[in-house]
Amino acid sequence: MQNKFGLIALICLVSFPLLAGCAALEKKDTTNPALLEPQAIVKFTDVPVPSGFKFLPKSSYSFETQGVRVGILKYQGKANPDQIVSFYKEQMAMYNWNLLNIIEYGERQLNFDRDSETCVITLSSKGGSVMVSVALGPKGQVMPKKETKPVK
Repeated sequence: MQNKFGLIALICLVSFPLLAGCAALEKKDTTNPALLEPQAIVKFTDVPVPSGFKFLPKSSYSFETQGVRVGILKYQGKANPDQIVSFYKEQMAMYNWNLLNIIEYGERQLNFDRDSETCVITLSSKGGSVMVSVALGPKGQVMPKKETKPVK
């Protein structure tokens, strides 16, 4: 009886690492930029957020009234920052946002505009996760240049 129990225990010990290895092989490759998909529910419907990123309501603010939107929305999740930059370059264009520039200085900042609004997306790495901050607001009014000569 003890031999049968010992044999079963030995088979389990030898088989477990093999089974665990098979499960590890089935994990998705998260380094492929094509895997980032937009979330279905977002605060601003024309500013996408990568799927799997958690909205942080205590760190966020938004205000909307009669065509004016202002907000700083923060999200946290796990992805390669290069994937997130590629995601926003591709997805924001689908909503008619124009990429103005990308600034990298430890953090990454993407600046977009369209019609009467601007959107600044900031990526900062914290430990093993990435914080995405979406700042949305109206463009400033363009003031006519002042004449250097007095008007006669």
